[in-house]
Amino acid sequence: MFKVLVVLCVLGAAFVYAAPAEDKYTDKYDNINVDDILGGKRLLKSYLTCLLDKSPCTPEGSELKRLLPDALKTACSKCTEKQKEGAARIVERVTAEYPTEWKELSAKWDPTGEYWAKYKPLVQEYLKASA
Repeated sequence: MFKVLVVLCVLGAAFVYAAPAEDKYTDKYDNINVDDILGGKRLLKSYLTCLLDKSPCTPEGSELKRLLPDALKTACSKCTEKQKEGAARIVERVTAEYPTEWKELSAKWDPTGEYWAKYKPLVQEYLKASA
């Protein structure tokens, strides 16, 4: 489940792409409106199916898939604060509104649950801070 969370987190976190020298993911996509992604079922589903290898990915989706393993391993330690907040919001919505896809994402990206165990407290912290 954690990998799915992280995937969505990374996705919702304005699509964490290419890591610059300072050991943070680029903030190039930090201005992406997470609410637009969450508000459009079609757009969100396209990212979910991309992450599940069920449909082609946009360039952003492909980059997300490339960086996701690292983000999962490091509990998004290279993410900007905006990326972490966006990821938490996306995870919250996907777990609540897309439970089937969440289970599939978890099975694919975090089959043992080890990443979710690390990441869940971070998601809760960001959600509490933004409430």
